[in-house]
Amino acid sequence: MDPQITHRLLELSRAQSGLSDPCATANGSVLVTKDRQLIDFYSGAGTLNYGHHNSRLKKRLVADIKRYGALGTGSRQAAITAQFFDTVQQVLLQPRGWPYQLQLAGPTGAGALEIALQHARQLKGRPNVISFTQGFQGASGRALADAAKVFFRAVTGTPSVSNATFMPYDRCFGPDVDTMAYLEQLLDGIRQPAERPAAVVVETVLGQGGVNVLTWRWLKELETLCQRYDMLLILDDTQVGCGRTGRFFSFETADIHADIIVLSKSLSGLGVPMSLLLCDPSVGTPQRLAGCPWSDSIDQELGLLSATHALETYWADGSFTADILEKEALVRDWLENIVHSYSGWGFGVRGRGLIQGLVMSGYQDLAEQVARRAFDVGLLIETSGADDEVLKLLPALTIEKSLLIKGLEIIEHSLAEVLRDSPARVRGTSRPAPGNPDSDTE
Repeated sequence: MDPQITHRLLELSRAQSGLSDPCATANGSVLVTKDRQLIDFYSGAGTLNYGHHNSRLKKRLVADIKRYGALGTGSRQAAITAQFFDTVQQVLLQPRGWPYQLQLAGPTGAGALEIALQHARQLKGRPNVISFTQGFQGASGRALADAAKVFFRAVTGTPSVSNATFMPYDRCFGPDVDTMAYLEQLLDGIRQPAERPAAVVVETVLGQGGVNVLTWRWLKELETLCQRYDMLLILDDTQVGCGRTGRFFSFETADIHADIIVLSKSLSGLGVPMSLLLCDPSVGTPQRLAGCPWSDSIDQELGLLSATHALETYWADGSFTADILEKEALVRDWLENIVHSYSGWGFGVRGRGLIQGLVMSGYQDLAEQVARRAFDVGLLIETSGADDEVLKLLPALTIEKSLLIKGLEIIEHSLAEVLRDSPARVRGTSRPAPGNPDSDTE
């Protein structure tokens, strides 16, 4: 392979691993530093759904370069772009009967979301948009900011951020509170059509918000509300799209139709930053904004080519989905068994596909302690949620089952060791720990 491309892929892998060791290398779901090996349950924050330096995709890339010539000269860019668009049509859209138009949106999901929001505002002639608390669009400029810990600004009267109204997500006040009714009440109270929101942007799984999973019923009701009040429905699939929930698009099982779909992160199979908008013909195709170009032609061509290879390799039939769902069942059963083993602690599990969370609400720093202990014995994993109370599992979709089981064993043992060796560190809790006089366990 071209040394420049090899160097670029190595740079991306090191940056996405979150490790500062300049000697760190990675292959598949294993990271290697100068003094340890780590199983990767982080996947570059969802950027590496197919693992580090995926060997199948790299072989495809090498064969393509040998056959058609080097990347980065500009001579192949039009052909590579056309091939990518054709593959998206053949692999993703035609089998689903979806008529979306495609728009490249630069290297980042934040830039793509900003383009989608600007287009919605221009199309509807209204500046405001709606998002949901503890969503994470990671956007800059006029796009939405991190909404974690922001609660129901429309009710409190606090000025909105970037013309965005933040509403409570599904079940965030508990299973008995219908948050869709809050949104409907807000919209009913807007008397002037010009003051209605132009769009609603939503993630089906709020990864940074603590792996909160939106129900299909809630999403269907949201779709109905968007149609009733003339708002575009924008599905932000930057983190949990590209197969993370089992199917390529995270909302497929909900049987809803989005006006605009935002894809990024793992869209490029080898971790090269790129993003794509899928737009319903009725809303037109937005214009790209200035200020969100690729850094160079190699990145653009490499991203498009490796994205094409990923779609052809993994999504041409249903076998990869079946494999992901089988791994989901394994992970889910394992975590449920952990929760059952600590039945008095009030732990929980939530997630979909291969984004799963072990919830440890009410115990200060417990999830962080478990993550640190797991790192010490060979597992890279992060926490999420407003108080970092969720241990978030984000393994590569291609992870070997043996490594997946080994990582789950490390989580189980690390939790047991933290609770056994340093019970006093589980402090500031909202519920008494088992074994104490006021414990709620048997």
